[in-house]
Amino acid sequence: MAWNFGDILDTIIPELDPEHPALVHGERVLTWSDVDRRSNNLGGYLLSHGIAVGDKVGFYMRNRPEYMESLAACFRARLTHVNVNYRYQPDEVHYIFDNSDATVVVYGEEFRDNIVALRERLPKVKVWVEVGDSGDVPDGIHSYESLVNQGEGQNLEVERSGDDLLFLYTGGTTGMPKGVMWSHHNLREAQTLSLRAMGEVPETLEELRESVREKGPGEVMIPVCPLMHGTGLFTAMGAFFSGGTVVTLSNPSLDTAEVWGEVERNKVNMISIVGDAFAKPLLNELEASPGRYDLTSLRSIISSGVMWSMEVKQALLEHMPATLLADSFGSSEAVGFGASITAKDAPIETARFTTNDYCKVFDENDVEIPRGSETPGFIAFGGPIPVGYYGDPEKSAKTFKVINGTRYSIPGDYCLVAEDGTLTLLGRGSVCINSAGEKIYPEEVEEALKLHPSVDDALVVGVPDEKWGQAVTGVITLQPGHTLDEKALIGFVKGELAHYKAPKHVFVGGPPFRAPNGKADYKSITSYAREQVEGLTQ
Repeated sequence: MAWNFGDILDTIIPELDPEHPALVHGERVLTWSDVDRRSNNLGGYLLSHGIAVGDKVGFYMRNRPEYMESLAACFRARLTHVNVNYRYQPDEVHYIFDNSDATVVVYGEEFRDNIVALRERLPKVKVWVEVGDSGDVPDGIHSYESLVNQGEGQNLEVERSGDDLLFLYTGGTTGMPKGVMWSHHNLREAQTLSLRAMGEVPETLEELRESVREKGPGEVMIPVCPLMHGTGLFTAMGAFFSGGTVVTLSNPSLDTAEVWGEVERNKVNMISIVGDAFAKPLLNELEASPGRYDLTSLRSIISSGVMWSMEVKQALLEHMPATLLADSFGSSEAVGFGASITAKDAPIETARFTTNDYCKVFDENDVEIPRGSETPGFIAFGGPIPVGYYGDPEKSAKTFKVINGTRYSIPGDYCLVAEDGTLTLLGRGSVCINSAGEKIYPEEVEEALKLHPSVDDALVVGVPDEKWGQAVTGVITLQPGHTLDEKALIGFVKGELAHYKAPKHVFVGGPPFRAPNGKADYKSITSYAREQVEGLTQ
């Protein structure tokens, strides 16, 4: 059968306790009865006021209950979610709305000034909806609360399709953001691949109904990372579309005490993060306050998107020995390349993943690299994958290739594949450094730098160099109380890796390293590194 997330909600909600929490934000709780009524009202309003099936809805807000509730409304009304990075400047926000052909925008009150400035430039947008507490909205803009409370909340009279879409805009490392088009069916199939390996997965709506009736609601989870990015959104969907509870955090920045406090207060089973950028601060809070939090409910922490080092994982497990740490290798263009599960006393090497039969590794000429080869290649996923990039057939053809009759997603990640099929992730090909003919993968060098006790975070880029072609250059942030000893750091890396991989220079400072989803901003750091190197020669 063809899966549709709107059909899933219509199927599971009648089997849930209507008073079971669906969405929690501080002291605010929306039950499944609330979400059922409110999401149907919102979806119904849009369909009856000029919004057509398949239209795009821009989501411009931080993590809050209305994000998941609006997502439910879109899916039930056959509308297409479009994520917007709330850190973007107004022109960048305009690009997403315009490029996606959005006809609806749902935005947080805090972004009102940007919306007011952009409205005249976005004639395709027919409905503007403001989420906030003030109650007052500008002329021509709807109050979110007025729309979700307008109507009887009955299920919508629509026939849905597995080909209905969700858009996930991804910034990548170069160029303008691209809208990845996921069909509901393929996204659902991709999300359940790992579950299939562990046991039976419902194959029909009736089987899903029976499963929820028998097992009850799904997990309680916190997306610590933003819902506007794939890791946060897809993990939250896993809990939400199994009838569980999604807890969102009130602080707009990462507040580690709030995270662990909410885990304890709501008996959270799972949290999602993005690598060391989140894991290190969370660990620091536990180290600073040993025994303060009751974390016995926490069964798993899931990370995806960037490196999550073995050392940080092991340190976390000292505070929560029964928790499983799941490091997922995936991207906006492919879910389910592989996974690395770490438990107490069972460490896994950083960047090493167990993959599945859908994965292959190809060289630049689309020739498959055999298992056990020492030759790096591009990882390719031939399972359920996106339709392509919205409005960009040229880029779609480069990423979603047909090789030997199978359509693959090839986002550009380099890896080595071992004889047993396990993968060692080397990094994104678009930021691979070519130094004196040697390919050097930044993430490998970054992990070596971060092993040094003085280094808090590190990015590694290639800077143009007459002798080397590109010179490996590190930019770091320091642990409190430490100063940069460039010579010692470079020597330390040489003790961890082949000497040619060690940085020629290491600098401290520069622009923010990472976006709010934890992903590296290589473009900005490269500009900074070039300026610093040029300064040395003047």
